[in-house]
Amino acid sequence: MSPDQTRSVDFGPLGTSEQKTRPQRRPVAWSGGADIGLLLLRFGVGGLFFAHGAQKVFGLWGGLGIARTTDVIAGYGFFAQASTLAWLTGIVELIAGAFVVLGLFTPLAAAALLAIKIVAIVVKWGVPFYAAAAPNALELDVLLGLGAAALVFTGAGRVSLDNGRTWQRRPLPYAWMCAILGVGAALVVLFTLRR
Repeated sequence: MSPDQTRSVDFGPLGTSEQKTRPQRRPVAWSGGADIGLLLLRFGVGGLFFAHGAQKVFGLWGGLGIARTTDVIAGYGFFAQASTLAWLTGIVELIAGAFVVLGLFTPLAAAALLAIKIVAIVVKWGVPFYAAAAPNALELDVLLGLGAAALVFTGAGRVSLDNGRTWQRRPLPYAWMCAILGVGAALVVLFTLRR
């Protein structure tokens, strides 16, 4: 009597030399749908940052303008460098937001926007999270920060000016480098300029 005839339960190929071959699966390929999704994400995140920069620098769309933005930044503890930070924040939001929309140097531009939102979340910590509870809530800062972080790692997609560049073909090393630069810039601002 062979060992196979003494089994009361069939365990399939476990414990035997018999191997079943699986049908070859088609590899997951990058799709046009992902490109459209990244384009929409870039327009949403980059466009909002660009608009916020225009509000800070030029006072457009009901924005504070540079003088009132300086007062707000000073209120968060950046007394000595409030004016410089107001200009820097507004200009970085304008330029990096435009770069994200265009898909140009996307990981680096998105990392700069991520740095701004890290600082905003840290200095505003303690205010209500949801916008329904307070006009200056953390909800939008967290959402824009996570959108920027996503773009650091995904890149701009094929519908962009970054199409074919090295950081699009090998995104992970560049994404980590840019993420570290963004977090480092936020930490420098928080620990050296805030009193």
